[in-house]
Amino acid sequence: IITAITQMQGLWMDCTWYSTGMFSCTLKYSILSLPVYIQAARTTMVLSCILSAFGICITTVGMKCTKLGGDTSSKNNACFAGGICFILAGIFGLVPTCWYTREIISNFLDQTIPESSKHEPGGAVYTGFISAGFLLIAGAIFCSSCFKRQQGAWIYPPKQHHFPSTEQESNTGYSLKDYV
Repeated sequence: IITAITQMQGLWMDCTWYSTGMFSCTLKYSILSLPVYIQAARTTMVLSCILSAFGICITTVGMKCTKLGGDTSSKNNACFAGGICFILAGIFGLVPTCWYTREIISNFLDQTIPESSKHEPGGAVYTGFISAGFLLIAGAIFCSSCFKRQQGAWIYPPKQHHFPSTEQESNTGYSLKDYV
């Protein structure tokens, strides 16, 4: 007798571990038959991937080590725009991951749902959290590093350095450094 030990539900497929050690997955083909939270999570995950791709392209232009993009100010603006794309991609990846995890766990803990219909979140949930975190960190780094900071504190005026004059002391044609 083969019985299902663990059932995992994902955005794109459902997987089952059986008592024999076998693992089976079924793709979700019909979009309209899915619950609304899965449809919304799929949409925002695709948007996250698209924004990540735009962020990679834009920040490549904005990096100071590339010859693309023109002068420093346009590179800074491109780097900032790429950072914003990464932050938005991180948010679009984090929100459905949290929402989907909450739905799966609340259905799993609900006593009115039969055991055969309960699912656990799969390993892709951890990948979703980690990738969203990396996208948010990358966006923050690109947004904060693209603009130059002021040199020194803005409260105190910059120090004036006075150097001794190397001009000639007299009109004899000799400078002071010739005498040392």
